[in-house]
Amino acid sequence: MNPPVIGRSAALESALRTARLVAPTDATVLLTGETGTGKEVAARLIHESSRRAGEPFIAVNCSALPEALVEAELFGHRRGAFSGATQDSLGKIRAASGGTLLLDEVGDLPLAAQAKLLRFLESGEVQPLGESRAARGDTRVVAATNRDLMSAVGAGRFREDLFYRLHVVPIELPPLRERDGDVALLAAHFLARFAEQHDRPAPRLGKCALKRLHAHAWPGNVRELRNLCERLVILHPGSTIEAAMLPLPAAAPASPAGLALPAEGLDIFALERSLMAQALALAGGNQSHAARLLGMSRDRFLYRLRKGT
Repeated sequence: MNPPVIGRSAALESALRTARLVAPTDATVLLTGETGTGKEVAARLIHESSRRAGEPFIAVNCSALPEALVEAELFGHRRGAFSGATQDSLGKIRAASGGTLLLDEVGDLPLAAQAKLLRFLESGEVQPLGESRAARGDTRVVAATNRDLMSAVGAGRFREDLFYRLHVVPIELPPLRERDGDVALLAAHFLARFAEQHDRPAPRLGKCALKRLHAHAWPGNVRELRNLCERLVILHPGSTIEAAMLPLPAAAPASPAGLALPAEGLDIFALERSLMAQALALAGGNQSHAARLLGMSRDRFLYRLRKGT
């Protein structure tokens, strides 16, 4: 059974409203949001609310595909097209024919694969490796990313024409820290779910524990909360969870909003490295969140991080 969409916050409802409106169409959708915000859940909701609901839903993590095999995996290949191709393969696009293909982390596709994906989106044609003639596929594409694709376009890592072809209906999944009231709903759902799965009595969240959950920044978003709830079920079955029992980092002290330049000056590069390290600590290692704390795109943050090391 597919996971339900849990939450009543205005930020989530806005995203889901758009998803339900676009679902009955065949429009291409671009899901954006931090890691763990539920982009695959939203993609499944779109698929199951569409005329394609009875057909395949296939999710592909583009970042996990070996670069040498990306085109073969997505577009298919003929036997003997390359070393190791011992039989014909339809590829993920045609395997999902009639249904929906989720291209997760689409920003990690190599440029050559991006060109072939654009051709499919424009014409419905798929060019398998080793095949002289193009095949056709009737597959709806939903793309997802936690990257700033426009920055990738500017850096030459993502095709501008493909970006606009994917960006027909953009839907941003809100981070958990911006979903007022949803933490308690999700925690109750996950505690009950994992209690049933592990055949243990569900723990209860005390008032102070709930306050602590609401105060947490959730850099890992819903995925982080889900994993925490499973841990609580396993380690504290049937218990009342107090704040001290939650395996969450202590809140970082606040920093002053403004800085005065000392008379003797300062090392601005050392200051930048310090601020980036603090942002990563506050974000629990989540680079996208850390970048937002500093008012940067993720790509620019990673550039500055590499330059400073």
